[in-house]
Amino acid sequence: MASEIDGWGWDIAARSLQLTAEEYNAEHDATVQIEEFGRGAMKDRLQTNLVSGSGAPPVAMLESIDAQVFIDTGSVTDLSDRIEEAGIRENFVSGTWEGLSTDDGIYALPWDIGPVAVFYRQDIYDEYDIDPDSIETWDDFIEEGQKLPDDIALLNLPENDLNGVWRYQFRQLGGEPFLESGEVNINSETSLRVARKIKEIYDAGVATNIESWSSSWFTAYGNGDIAALPAGAWMEGTLRAELPDTSGLWGVHLPLAYESGGSRATNWGGSNLMIPNQVSETEAARAWDYMMWTLANEEMQLLMFEEYGLFPALETTYDSDIFSEPVDFFDGQPVREVYASVAPDIPGYRFTADTPEVSAAMGTNLQRMIQGDMTPEEAIQDAAETVAENTGRDLA
Repeated sequence: MASEIDGWGWDIAARSLQLTAEEYNAEHDATVQIEEFGRGAMKDRLQTNLVSGSGAPPVAMLESIDAQVFIDTGSVTDLSDRIEEAGIRENFVSGTWEGLSTDDGIYALPWDIGPVAVFYRQDIYDEYDIDPDSIETWDDFIEEGQKLPDDIALLNLPENDLNGVWRYQFRQLGGEPFLESGEVNINSETSLRVARKIKEIYDAGVATNIESWSSSWFTAYGNGDIAALPAGAWMEGTLRAELPDTSGLWGVHLPLAYESGGSRATNWGGSNLMIPNQVSETEAARAWDYMMWTLANEEMQLLMFEEYGLFPALETTYDSDIFSEPVDFFDGQPVREVYASVAPDIPGYRFTADTPEVSAAMGTNLQRMIQGDMTPEEAIQDAAETVAENTGRDLA
């Protein structure tokens, strides 16, 4: 194996890899060095280097939503034989493998998943008599949001990630963007139901429309100008890292159902590690060894979960006491029990190389919809036709 390799990641994920690399380097005669990038910058640079055939690191973070796009470049190493030899496939949440695989192989090792929960400012809920235990459905949530004054929003509908809001709710209801036979399915009744709900939330006057991850977005949550944040479990680590002064002011409750007794389980995000096929055999061997240490190792997965809130895709970790421990940042609430209650029931979802087309079309049209330029029906139909035209697929 190579004595030195580099790895790429972004945000708290990169910092998590730096933690495991430090532990790995201490136990092995090797140096693994992790470089932190901005999310968009890393994706762009990695894709460019994969396509050009040079400059990619031996280990790279791969977001689940992008997996098929990168695999489709033909520049990612098939890990099937390594995974089979290690005998680790059954140790991971079964639903993670679909998006990392083709008929010919498996191209990444699962890292974390994003069971959705609602992170909320407990101090604001308390001040305005909002009881999280009484909130089950979106109707309940919107009704409770009416208790807030005009200068405090219940939640944010991010102008740059409305497709993410749509996707986690569409998935929650069992929707698939493409049928198994390949047709575009984002103009279905299920998709329309989600678009109407997003419009209803915005028209109720309880939501802002701020770009997520922007300085104004962090400031709004830090100041308590927005009360709640539906997101994947990884948001725990982001809040702890970026808004440390709000420690003790947060709580977590289950995501919202569409009707009483309905499903509340879904996923937003998740990531993996891959090896570009342009690297040498010795670099690939070291990369795999480090990936196994980091992702197939309960101790390292739990270290990253404890420090940065990245919910493990390694299912064998779920018996750990960490899931029932109180978390100081959340005023002592054992918030990981909430994520763990959602994770087993998350529906599958069919990501493809054309997923970015869906994201772009839905994001653009949903923003137009909440601005009043399109109806929900027009938004999803136009998005579906755009995706079909750009991908050469038929409409369902």
